[in-house]
Amino acid sequence: MLQIQVLRQNPEAVKEKLTVKNYANLSLVDTIIALDDERKKTQLEFDNNQAIVNSTSKEIGGLMAKGQKDEAEIKKQEVATLKATLQPISEKLTAVEKQLHDELVKLPNLPSDLVPKGKTPEDNEVVREEGVKPTLPAGSVPHWDLIKKYDIVDFETGAKITGSGFALFKGQGAKLQRALIQYFLDFNTAAGYTEFHPPFMVNEASAYGTGQLPDKEGQMYHMQEDNFFMIPTSEVPITNIYRDEIVKPESLPIKMTAYSPCFRREAGSFGKDVRGLNRVHQFEKVELVQLTHPEKSYETLDEMVSHVEKLLQSLELPYRILRLWWRYEFRICAYLRF
Repeated sequence: MLQIQVLRQNPEAVKEKLTVKNYANLSLVDTIIALDDERKKTQLEFDNNQAIVNSTSKEIGGLMAKGQKDEAEIKKQEVATLKATLQPISEKLTAVEKQLHDELVKLPNLPSDLVPKGKTPEDNEVVREEGVKPTLPAGSVPHWDLIKKYDIVDFETGAKITGSGFALFKGQGAKLQRALIQYFLDFNTAAGYTEFHPPFMVNEASAYGTGQLPDKEGQMYHMQEDNFFMIPTSEVPITNIYRDEIVKPESLPIKMTAYSPCFRREAGSFGKDVRGLNRVHQFEKVELVQLTHPEKSYETLDEMVSHVEKLLQSLELPYRILRLWWRYEFRICAYLRF
């Protein structure tokens, strides 16, 4: 979540950064600053009244010690009147603080200067490509036909069990999933990452902590009765291990890895580009997360990219590295051959 100071220091620069991410509601920056002004004003009013209550209460003690009971009673009435005014001010302050928080979480983090401008996947920058991309022979068929031919993934039965967008892995398909998960985890732990096996559901505070809420609730599966959310990636629960904690600099970096099934509604995902395993509602993923000092964040990103590159190279898979237009992150896309 962005800090108020960042918005106050240069609101126009913040707006300019947000336009890189195609964020439309730029006036929200001004709204947040205005709410913060109101919060400060209300806090000052409360503090001033509380200070008068405190000083007058001390006067009462002095008057009682001197035997001036009548004067003390007058002061007591003044304190009672002032205390009555504190309650509505306190309630107003609480309401303004909540509104400020609710608006502030709507703003995305500001992108790095290295983030390219864009609106579509075609605007992503290709950083580099490695390996030999397979040349498909004439008559090649897409993966959704191959997995059906070799009977390793069954979408029809998955749809019968649950619904459209759920796959049933079977035989060699299930074995491949399990083997890759184990291989990835072992590769990560050998590089110094601590393995976690997190809950696959999180509470609302955790979903807010990693930015899934408030704007991505439409993509999440929600258990209404318990107010739990199915995780879209294990990044959510393992990052929240350190939510609301102050981490000592000497304990950094903290390197974590975790496997989990991932659940995403993928609302509005239709068409040939998302057929087969490209857009499913449940899939498996092994995640890498590092907590590090801000001054070392880009260095750490390069280190993590290099680690994943070595993983793909160990599998002899060709791949490309993309710099995404909506955030400074490298995405590694491997080309699989069945």
